[in-house]
Amino acid sequence: MAGHIQDRWYKTEPGPNGKPVKVKTDRHGTGMRYRARYIGPDGTEKSKSFRDGQKRLADQWLTHIEADMSRGQYIDPKAGRTTFQQYAERWVAAQTTDIATRTGTESRLRLHAYPYIGSRPLGSFQPEHMREWSRALEDAGLAASYRRVIFANVSAVFTAAVDDQLISKNPCRAASVKAPAATPSRVRPWTAERVFAVRAALPEHYRAMVDVGGGCGLRQGEIFGLPVDEVGFLTGWLHVGYQVKQVGGHAVFAPPKRGKVRDVPLPEQVGHALAAHMKRFPPEEVTLPWLAPDGPKVTKKLLFTTREGKAVGRHYFNVSAWKAALVTAGVLPKPEPGQRVQESREDGMHALRHFYASVLLDAGENIKALSRYLGHADPGFTLRVYTHLMLSSESRTRKAVDGMYRTAGEGHDGPETAQAA
Repeated sequence: MAGHIQDRWYKTEPGPNGKPVKVKTDRHGTGMRYRARYIGPDGTEKSKSFRDGQKRLADQWLTHIEADMSRGQYIDPKAGRTTFQQYAERWVAAQTTDIATRTGTESRLRLHAYPYIGSRPLGSFQPEHMREWSRALEDAGLAASYRRVIFANVSAVFTAAVDDQLISKNPCRAASVKAPAATPSRVRPWTAERVFAVRAALPEHYRAMVDVGGGCGLRQGEIFGLPVDEVGFLTGWLHVGYQVKQVGGHAVFAPPKRGKVRDVPLPEQVGHALAAHMKRFPPEEVTLPWLAPDGPKVTKKLLFTTREGKAVGRHYFNVSAWKAALVTAGVLPKPEPGQRVQESREDGMHALRHFYASVLLDAGENIKALSRYLGHADPGFTLRVYTHLMLSSESRTRKAVDGMYRTAGEGHDGPETAQAA
């Protein structure tokens, strides 16, 4: 046995004849009668109290503890009393991901997890609590893709709690708990006409951004953080090593997403567009902290800045420049007086990357090269996103067989001879 059961209503004392006898204690008839006690793996005493008539339950509980310790599956019963919010806050603070990722995770937990499940002890969670919470997020009108990210963050907290031996199971992984389904969607790339219409509608000092996004596949932050010395006008390559991103409301320099520094081909026409842009709007030196608002200062001569010579801010650009251009180009309808421009995630600046991918795939570029140019984590992701834009196997088959017939017809008596053979 891992410990013993103490009966707090009785104690053993020597009797008149020298034999031990049970006598009532001062606690007799009040409070919990039995206390199951044992020494935990950390060397400290643990206990749990049971009411009168529950001696068998106390024995069973102690036996269960002993079995868990022998299997290496012991969980301190008191550890589960830590609330979800208490543990999640410590978990976020200990993450080694970049500060922007930590900030985003903390924000999602604070807004969409703590108000619902933050005060519940970790050890009390059951699958039904996760089903109820997931439904509450759905009823709140959050997009399925966003709910999926929130669910993944909460599940990661529970997984860490399992690893830290605070709980035995992750309630998010129960068979009856389903993560929000991914929204099935297909990338619908813009036409070249739309790309150039939006380009023409942008303020003149921002127009060449469209050439970099649609002609080299850079992300928005990578365009904002593109230094002039990373553009190889002579070599025909563009190096992607920086981005401007927002961390806690402050602009900082950082590596590209997931640290995927890369080189992409610089098309001749894009090079001409950038050269013309630099002639009209000379690059400006911009100094920003590296990675975090309190990080070391880094200075880069950027191709794209505001009229004041500062780094371009994502929110300001999207609202004041990009959306306005979408309306002018007829991509989005003109809002009524006093109304905002409608939301349209598929028409964000990321649409330029999709356009870039569609152009390369239509020209026969392979997925592995495209994945490298886009800075994706692996070609499999690129394939899943853009496979429907690739030439179908049926089209390739028709072209291959038609080509064979044409060749056979030139060297023999025509396709009929080839068929007969």
